Amino acid sequence: MMSDQSANASTRAVNAPLVVILSVAAFIAVHVWRGSITEDEELLLLLTYAFIPARYLTGAEALYVKFPGGTAANVWTFATYSMLHADWLHLAVNSFWMLAFGSVVARRFGAIRFIVFSLVCAVAGAALHLGVYWGEMVPVIGASAAISGQMAGAVRFIFSRPSNLFQASRMHPHHMRAESLSQVFSNPRALAFLGVWIGINLLFGVSNSFIPGVEGQVAWEAHLGGFLAGLLLFGLFDRTVRT
Repeated sequence: MMSDQSANASTRAVNAPLVVILSVAAFIAVHVWRGSITEDEELLLLLTYAFIPARYLTGAEALYVKFPGGTAANVWTFATYSMLHADWLHLAVNSFWMLAFGSVVARRFGAIRFIVFSLVCAVAGAALHLGVYWGEMVPVIGASAAISGQMAGAVRFIFSRPSNLFQASRMHPHHMRAESLSQVFSNPRALAFLGVWIGINLLFGVSNSFIPGVEGQVAWEAHLGGFLAGLLLFGLFDRTVRT
């Protein structure tokens, strides 16, 4: 007979926290609405809410292009770009990884801290992309930077027990001790995960994109910015008692 604890663990492995489900639902709703508008309206949408490094040009360079939204959009696009996705495959991939890694972080942080944490990671991803591609007109969209931060946050505790990754994901996150950065970088399983994650993103950088059906350049620098933010700032959001 399955114990109550085991039954609860199995349920948690299937059912994501409400904040994660609502986040994915919001991605889908925005994408459905985007598909219902005209091309001119979609262009206006991207110019207003996508993250575009050229928006931050000043002086004579800024005279060549004007973006809708003004100064306020200079601020909100650091976050709103994460609500837009290139196509259904892009949205599906991001939703899958949010359900997988965002769920364990959301259970540990709670809804409010999870949202703020994800927002900070999205902003960090946009900031690093801006530094690398200053003045570029190509827009950045997608929740990948925020989800990369969620992955990094999960790395800070999901490998702290000697169980495998699948078993750890079934446990309640509060039952897992958070590791310091030095412990993470001395944990072979955490290092293996970091190596795979960095390797995949380097492939994004050298080959633009190797995901079938995805066109255009993958903003791997934004992924890196979000991941670093999640890894380094995890402790500011974690209120779980260490045991």
